[in-house]
Amino acid sequence: MLNITKKLEGDTLTVVLEGRLDTITAPKFQSEIEPLFGGISKLVLDFEKLNYISSAGLRVLLTFFQELQEQEKKLELCHVNEMIRDVFDVTGFLDILTIV
Repeated sequence: MLNITKKLEGDTLTVVLEGRLDTITAPKFQSEIEPLFGGISKLVLDFEKLNYISSAGLRVLLTFFQELQEQEKKLELCHVNEMIRDVFDVTGFLDILTIV
């Protein structure tokens, strides 16, 4: 299960994820957030309460990163816990994602 909370401040959309970003929840996450890219200049994903990410979740992050980069917009991740950071390290995502 994945709870998604969105907060728009100016042209920055902050999305708090709670639970699991996996094969079942990734499509919902993508379909709920992707359409909002037009009205923002920065997407901040708060992973403080995210306790699992699968390859499907990583694929959505990569898609978001590429789409936002093409539009000259920013993607930032914050409050990334150690387990998720380890997944990013092993997969090479630490080299492409901005974690604040």
